[in-house]
Amino acid sequence: MARKESVTKSDILNAAFLMIEEEGLEGITARKLAVKAGCSTQPIFRHYKNMEELQEDLFEELMKYFGQFYRAFPKVETTPFVHLGMVYIKFAEKENNIFRALFLSNNRGNKSLYEILNGNTGAVGEAVHAAQAAGCQNPSELFMKMWIFIHGIACMTTTEDYDLNAEETKALLINAYESFK
Repeated sequence: MARKESVTKSDILNAAFLMIEEEGLEGITARKLAVKAGCSTQPIFRHYKNMEELQEDLFEELMKYFGQFYRAFPKVETTPFVHLGMVYIKFAEKENNIFRALFLSNNRGNKSLYEILNGNTGAVGEAVHAAQAAGCQNPSELFMKMWIFIHGIACMTTTEDYDLNAEETKALLINAYESFK
């Protein structure tokens, strides 16, 4: 009779996710992860050939998490790119370590920021389409300008250098959209 597997791949992935929430991507080592998962390093390497393979699965989970956050965020503004910006900035504020792992890490699973952001949300495509429907002649260029602005605010949020409230941020994003279009 085969021995029952006590630490599953899902257990390891969940422990790694919690570690990112608590201390960021840089804090994950096989030994620390084993402690967090309540096991030795053996089950980790039974499920993953190396830590890079684990990080690939973990990155997919982080992308799904951002997608859930995006879909759950109430849409209160119809100006193109403003909803996307509000979600992204709030995510940076509320989920600082996950934001850093997803959007500021060099280890993004060979995905661009655009692919991560649009990935399982369709957020960028939706905003570009809305801008085009609103009469914007070059919505891709507008996206780039808005993205630089939005990403800058989100980065300032992660370092606690941004202190505008949600209404002020929304007004700033609307103003940027009007200026850039």
